[in-house]
Amino acid sequence: MRIRVINPNTTAAMTDLAAAAARAVAAPGTVIEGITPTMGPASIESHYDEALSIPGLLTEIARGEAEGVDGYVISCFGDPGLDAARELARGPVIGIAEAAMQAASHLGRGFSVVTTLARTSGRAAELAERYGMQRFCLGIHACEIPVLELEDPKARTVIVDACREAVHTDNSDAIVLGCAGMADLCEYLTREVGVPVIDGVAAATLTVQSLVTMGLRKSGRGEYATPLPKHYTGLLAGFSTDAEEARS
Repeated sequence: MRIRVINPNTTAAMTDLAAAAARAVAAPGTVIEGITPTMGPASIESHYDEALSIPGLLTEIARGEAEGVDGYVISCFGDPGLDAARELARGPVIGIAEAAMQAASHLGRGFSVVTTLARTSGRAAELAERYGMQRFCLGIHACEIPVLELEDPKARTVIVDACREAVHTDNSDAIVLGCAGMADLCEYLTREVGVPVIDGVAAATLTVQSLVTMGLRKSGRGEYATPLPKHYTGLLAGFSTDAEEARS
């Protein structure tokens, strides 16, 4: 089984961190491939960043389909391009926010999201509503640490404090980490805070692995059917879904 963990931003160190988190939970025989797109933002911290990350992500989904990949993890908590990726892929595509929230809902009556910047909190709230997790999501808390500064040793202390505050304020039973760049902190935070802390990369990897193991693929009907043939121009010319045009 081949699972590609696609980091929609272009920071290779973050791709490596996410791939390591996926490999830590994958079953023997499951091959995890960490992928960094060749185009897109260095980090995703706004709607603008998210929109411009999607072409690079979809390029990698299309490449994976040509190379026989079984399933994909979108390694960004905004789950950018998830619907479009599912249109292109035959196998399962899982976003890390989707997987983390669903995992947390099995572990208690409610969870808090601890994320990077406050400006991303609205997106997390939207996703909780979309995934039917609104009644479980008791609060969203920001550390005000930019994504590319998560590796700073001081960041760990700030994140621990935010998790403790979230549990106290929201009376939460679990914490969902709102950034793939926090994936390596789960065990440490669980020990420090005393409640389960969920990394979406691990949760999404195991979800993909389970679906593939069960022989399940997308139905291909309706909204997630292959996109209709269409001409694209300018910078998007390479994204044409017209088979004849693509061959030329």
